[in-house]
Amino acid sequence: MSFQAYLDTIEDKTGLTPRQLVAIASERGLDTAPVKAGPIVDWLKDDYGLGRGHAMALVHVIKNGATISDKHVGTEGTHSDESSELWLDGKASNPLAKK
Repeated sequence: MSFQAYLDTIEDKTGLTPRQLVAIASERGLDTAPVKAGPIVDWLKDDYGLGRGHAMALVHVIKNGATISDKHVGTEGTHSDESSELWLDGKASNPLAKK
């Protein structure tokens, strides 16, 4: 599963875009340096029923922003992403989404 696919699935499961979840995390103070992944994963599990893999994808975005390594960009296989910039504003409006 690509990184973007994780975020799209999170939107399906929660009804919220990744950007909305990042904003909620910020309101809760979960985007500050001392906060580790554990409390964020717990919050996403408890409030939205997300599993660890999906939660960790969002942890990355909360802690590091929408840029990912270009390691898998444009590669073949299931982990290939279209861009090193993740789309956080909802999969329906993603200009790179496959139609």
